[in-house]
Amino acid sequence: MIHRVEEITRIGVFTSGGDSPGMNAAIRAAVRTAIYKGKKVTGIYHGYQGMIDNTMFDMDSRSVSSIIQMGGTMLKTARCMAFKTPEGRAIAYEHVKAAGIDALVAIGGDGTFTGAEIFSREYDIPVMCIPGTIDNDLNGTDLTIGYDTANNTVIDAIDKIRDTAASHNRLFFVEVMGRDSGCIALNAGIAGGAEAILLPEKDTAIDELIDMLAQGADSNKSSMIVIVAEGDKNGGANNVAKRVKEKFDYFDTKVSILGHLQRGGAPSSADRVLATRMGYAAVNELLKGNSRATIGVRGSEIVTTPLEEALSKKELKLNEDLVEIAKIMAI
Repeated sequence: MIHRVEEITRIGVFTSGGDSPGMNAAIRAAVRTAIYKGKKVTGIYHGYQGMIDNTMFDMDSRSVSSIIQMGGTMLKTARCMAFKTPEGRAIAYEHVKAAGIDALVAIGGDGTFTGAEIFSREYDIPVMCIPGTIDNDLNGTDLTIGYDTANNTVIDAIDKIRDTAASHNRLFFVEVMGRDSGCIALNAGIAGGAEAILLPEKDTAIDELIDMLAQGADSNKSSMIVIVAEGDKNGGANNVAKRVKEKFDYFDTKVSILGHLQRGGAPSSADRVLATRMGYAAVNELLKGNSRATIGVRGSEIVTTPLEEALSKKELKLNEDLVEIAKIMAI
């Protein structure tokens, strides 16, 4: 359905699901663009849970001052099981309606997108989604907000681990986030010079991994680093390290699980600019009458993709050239 520009007077902005660096930049851009266009803005704390709990507040341009450099999300975030029920969404809509909100900007991942698509269809409220997740695993965009920053965080950790690994002739297994997507593992692994990378999308047998490590030992490598995405089918870095050590004890073996530090920290310049472009575009698309879509970037261009298409389409995000490059660079 097309909603005329004059029908939108107040836009609600919220973040949902896992946080990612750059969400604040997207909030800032959406709020200030809406105000510049003569619209009112309501911030919604804790995402869909905030709609149900009615934790909403008016925002002006000063509400988003000095947040572009901050990680996390000023609007807070939460996972909300109640919103998955018709009864929960009915309560949410009553609060949204009472607040005078007639359009929504949702920032988050696929769970956020799914909730927005259902909510928009049930109550015919315009919604535009912005992809915010460090995993870079959403359809409709080449890059998601937070992915570049998370990569830089992982690379920094790998560089530091390499220093101590080389000093002690050690083999390090470094576990990074990526339950279903190996984007962080692959890109950070190449940038960090990893000797092997284990990905959810690829089956790498332990014996095959040991063969790769043995080749490195034969070529007199003083240290080795294996990047393991948390969703790798071998069961995570601890399990992989244990199985490798049983058969290959050439190196002193250590495990480092980076965990949630990958989600934190100040967003990179690239993420700040990407998030700002997306926040700006989300509001403009709503005011043009576009709805039930996600903002994305293809090449250097901002694009929109219908939520139904973005949620149903499954693409292999991994660049096969990078997979081949990783093998060659490890010799």
